[in-house]
Parts: sequence; structure tokens; C-alpha cells
Amino acid sequence: MADIDSKRRFSDRVDNYVKYRPDYPAEALDRIAAFGGLGPGSAVADVGAGTGKLTRLLLERGWRVWAVEPNANMRAAAEQTLSGFPGFTPVAASAEETTLPDASVNLVTVAQAFHWFDRAACRAEFRRILKPGGGVALIWNQRGGDSAFMQGYTQAVRRWCGDHPASHNRVDDDACEAFFGGPYEKTRGPVWSQSFDFEGLWGRALSNSTTPLPGHPRHEPFKAALRELFAQYSEDGAVHYDYQTELVLGRL
Repeated sequence: MADIDSKRRFSDRVDNYVKYRPDYPAEALDRIAAFGGLGPGSAVADVGAGTGKLTRLLLERGWRVWAVEPNANMRAAAEQTLSGFPGFTPVAASAEETTLPDASVNLVTVAQAFHWFDRAACRAEFRRILKPGGGVALIWNQRGGDSAFMQGYTQAVRRWCGDHPASHNRVDDDACEAFFGGPYEKTRGPVWSQSFDFEGLWGRALSNSTTPLPGHPRHEPFKAALRELFAQYSEDGAVHYDYQTELVLGRL
């Protein structure tokens, strides 16, 4: 069964998620559009849509988007920012039971969430809702780069943050082969970054589901570790938080 807790893990992280999580590179959206053969009015199911980070970029391209999200707090944040788009439809449902009609969408997108799903159940559900020839696009912004700051940040996370087996955002080739059951394309883009002052860095850290919250014995030590890293590596009052965007495209 899917981890039920995964549908509630980000309820107390929404504000920081909205403020400090990054968007996705335009190049990745271009590849998704070309792969899906999408044009104005194409129908997309953005599953595990969260606060609508990817949903907004899809809507801006003129597509009709069903934003499927089981977490009420995250879904409410998406509704608040995206309700002005005529193609936006929020859906209170899960990846395993989207409630969408059969053969109703040209493409399923999943941003930053696939590792939380019951893959066998969502595979069957995606096949049900996809039109013939439709595809699936999985995308993650992964921590990337090899700067001294990013190495120190990763070490601090490993030391002070709790763990969850699905929280690593990694889907290996065996998992992709099992999910798609055929050819797929997996690419990683160039390193890019967000620039943060300390408030932004701390907010970005708090957007992660494993970061200890106030009252937890590791909360203050982790914050102190990041403050030390910031003091050591910041330039002109900011550090660069590096990413690589991973994109997996395939058909079911």
C-alpha cells in the first residue's frame, strides 16, 4: 500500500514550500511539450501537484490542467494562486485513484512526488486516464553541484535531519523499467541555482519533510549548522543552492 503518511507529510511545510521551493527550467517544459505533442487546450493531469509549482508552468503554456493533490493544505495553496487560470481544475484525490475519467488526458506529469506513490497502483491508474498514445513525464529538482557549500549542506542534512526511505527523490533505472515496461528517456540537465540569504536558506531547509521542526531536539543544532555554513560560504550576503533537474519521459 502507498504510505498514507506521505499524503500528510507536507501539511506543516506549505508556507515555506510556496516561498522557497524553485520552479522548473523552461528547457524541461519545452521537452515535456515536445514529448507529449501538446498544443493549446491539451489536457494534462499534474498528479501530486502540491502547491502548484509545476501546475502554474503548465497552465502558462495554455494547457488544461487537472491538479490532483490529496493534501488539503497544499491543494488550498495551489487554489489560492492558480484559480485565475481558466484551465485550472483542482482535484482532491491521490495518484492511485485520481477520479478523472477514462482516456481523458494527453499527458500525466509528476513533479517532485513520484517516489511517494504506490507505483503498481498509479501505473494502472495512469494507463486508465491517458488517451491512446499518451505519456508520462516525471520531474525532480535534485540537489546538485559539487561546491563546498553544497557538500557541507548535504553533510548537515545527513547528520541532523531524520530520514524516510522515500524522501531521497531517487528513482533508479530498475524502477523506471518496471514502471514503464518499455523504452523511456532519462536525462539530467545542467547545474543551476537559487540565491538565498540566511532566512531563505533556512526556509528552503524547512520545506523538506524530514527537517526537524521547532521543539524537536535536532531543530536548533541543524539551524546552527546551517548558520555556520552560511557564515563560511556566503558572498555578498548570499549562498548559491545548486540543483540539477532530472526528467524521465515514457509511455505506458
